[in-house]
Amino acid sequence: MSTLGAPGVGIAIALENIFPPLPSEVFLPLAGFTAARGEMSVVAAIVWTTLGSLAGALVLYGIGAALGRERLRAIVDRMPLVHLRDLDKAEAWFARHGAKAVFLGRMVPLVRSLISVPAGVERMPLPLFAALTTAGSLIWNTAFVLAGYGLGESWPVVEQYAGIASKVVLAAVVLAVGWFVVARLVRRGLHARP
Repeated sequence: MSTLGAPGVGIAIALENIFPPLPSEVFLPLAGFTAARGEMSVVAAIVWTTLGSLAGALVLYGIGAALGRERLRAIVDRMPLVHLRDLDKAEAWFARHGAKAVFLGRMVPLVRSLISVPAGVERMPLPLFAALTTAGSLIWNTAFVLAGYGLGESWPVVEQYAGIASKVVLAAVVLAVGWFVVARLVRRGLHARP
């Protein structure tokens, strides 16, 4: 950030979108704090972080589009415990709620990155995807940049509370996957009985 300024934080956010373990909850408040110190403008921080979010999301959208529906179906067909009907249900859900999922997903840790892939697989119109991604990212980025700006030297407090939220989301995902696996194994055991 010191070397590249606002474009540097935009690059960091683009990388965070592609590699979710990099935490935007650290970069964004730090950008706000840097703006509060006068090293960049708060508007530049918000604009560049939103551009970075869009750039990273477009890379993942492209991966989803390159993967495509047929390749995804072939992969799912070879996965244990997962059936093509599960993918059919997910596709039907995305057809009904995809726009909301992309917009709101930009404001949920972990989901921020992952939602771009099914949007690409399902070939959501690119202008719509870009608009929803930009709008959701603008809200998320603005909130965290302004929090860092307002808290000044205490900006790590934002990361602390956002980290808790990230852990709650991750725990919910792990529990959902665990529940899915257990339910499938139980169902498979019941069907295997004579």
